[in-house]
Amino acid sequence: MLRIENLTKRYDDHLVFERLNHSFEPGCVALCEEESTGKTSLLAIIAGAMAPSSGDVWVDGHSLKKAPREAKLRLAYIPDDCLQFPDMTGRALLERVASEKNVVVDNSVLELASRFELTEHLDKRFEQMSTGMRRKVYLTAATLGNPAVVVADGPSSGLDSASCAVLADVFKTWGRDRVVLFASHDAKLVQECGATPLNISAPG
Repeated sequence: MLRIENLTKRYDDHLVFERLNHSFEPGCVALCEEESTGKTSLLAIIAGAMAPSSGDVWVDGHSLKKAPREAKLRLAYIPDDCLQFPDMTGRALLERVASEKNVVVDNSVLELASRFELTEHLDKRFEQMSTGMRRKVYLTAATLGNPAVVVADGPSSGLDSASCAVLADVFKTWGRDRVVLFASHDAKLVQECGATPLNISAPG
């Protein structure tokens, strides 16, 4: 469902990681290392938001290098920084993602927004929202199009305890039939969604 193949990322003379290989089956997988190991770069590369120095990513059978559109249609990404579109409203982001994936913002999406206590904030611009509120919009958008892979960088950052409980339940549910790959130091989230810890610096 998700495979990384000989991934290498280098910034000038700094090698972030080299020749990473790993295959992921449905389930939750957490990158939990405390030290800087390139987790954000790796997740951005898998999501197609950053180019690797070499290697490839396969999403649901589609090569991100050779068929980027097809690969990205099968993937959802919650970045560490959810302020990419400061002037856009939460509702507009949901509609934009839905349009890109040729689906509609249906009741199941709005139900998740309600569980996150997000409904009354959807018409606010991102610049008017708190960090946690922005993240909840992206988490809600991640359900659109039934992606095979969900990639999230610090998904519980800025969330209160009630929203963290919803997040753990959502990740656990998604993990039944898709890959949920996330970076987090939130041990409770990792435990409650039944995530398998993964050390990206180790050969896979």
